[in-house]
Amino acid sequence: MKLKTIAMTTTALGLAGTAFAEGHMADEMTIVSWGGAYQASQQKAYSEPYAADTGVSITWDESSAEATAKMRAMAEAGNITWDVVDVVASDAIRLCDEGLAMEIDHDEMLAPGDDGSSASEDFGELIVSDCFIPQIVYSTTFGYRTDVEEWGGAVPEDVCAVFDLETFPGQRSLEQRPIANLEWALICDGVPIEEVYEVLETEEGQDRAFAKLDTIKDSVIWWTAGAETPQLLADGEVVIGSTYNGRLFSAIEEQDQPIAMLWDWQMFDLDGWIIPAGLPPEREARALDFVRFATDTQRLADQAKYISYGPARQSSAPLVGQHAELGIDMAPHMPTDPANAQNTFLFNYEWWADYRDDLDSRFQAWLAQ
Repeated sequence: MKLKTIAMTTTALGLAGTAFAEGHMADEMTIVSWGGAYQASQQKAYSEPYAADTGVSITWDESSAEATAKMRAMAEAGNITWDVVDVVASDAIRLCDEGLAMEIDHDEMLAPGDDGSSASEDFGELIVSDCFIPQIVYSTTFGYRTDVEEWGGAVPEDVCAVFDLETFPGQRSLEQRPIANLEWALICDGVPIEEVYEVLETEEGQDRAFAKLDTIKDSVIWWTAGAETPQLLADGEVVIGSTYNGRLFSAIEEQDQPIAMLWDWQMFDLDGWIIPAGLPPEREARALDFVRFATDTQRLADQAKYISYGPARQSSAPLVGQHAELGIDMAPHMPTDPANAQNTFLFNYEWWADYRDDLDSRFQAWLAQ
């Protein structure tokens, strides 16, 4: 009961560091994220104002891509060194199912919406796990160079340009994991979008997806960090590549690189926070206090000043305005903007939670062939 009392008292009072914190909350914490422009937006919108309010010392770790494996290892060793972890929704589901992430009572532990809605109402269907605290809606999509002479003026208009080495020759970059790549491969092999996961459940469907990827495998540079594709595009090492839409926004609008967005069949996904299970009371209380602050209506809207990801709260959407430094309207750069969302598919979190380990193994074996 002691842990719950601390959490309830902190969140009920809405405190982000006052005298109450003394002796009850840790004075330092480690937050895990993805690095690059995304982590920078979190630091500006969340951790810098939180540290200013509380005096807490925050260390950032850029290991979110390896969060599941590392949290399993920490739990096995009995040494949890992370306090708050940014993960994609499917990883949150897996970590929650394995008992490695703390279950959250969203209405009790998180701030209500500025419009008077409860947290669970405000986040709605984006709460895909009892352990998951939604933060942003983003997409994995493609950017391409706008100055490729070998293309003879041709411009990619759909995602299947990635598989068209004749019209669009050059190196590609794809993420070094099966998610999205297998779906795009099936779409570009003629599978209707509504049948993609049904086909991918079968061994024949998986064979079909890998066979399609075989057609471009020799022209692919595989990335593991979202910042890699924008850099590869900027350096001219690839002509087209996948990454998170916010990273491409940064390259195009902030760095003025000769890159354009290809939104066709972008994959919508969710990112959010989890708190590792089994933290000492003072660290758990600090983690809960931080996520309450970092996921309120204003803070989620604030993040959209720095990167083109949609805030997960409905009450935050009306507060999204202009980029903090560029002064441009951010709404047209969001993946959810109607002009960008003509062909989209929603990442199937539960499906990948069930099939991820098996397909990860097969994907790595395929890469090694």
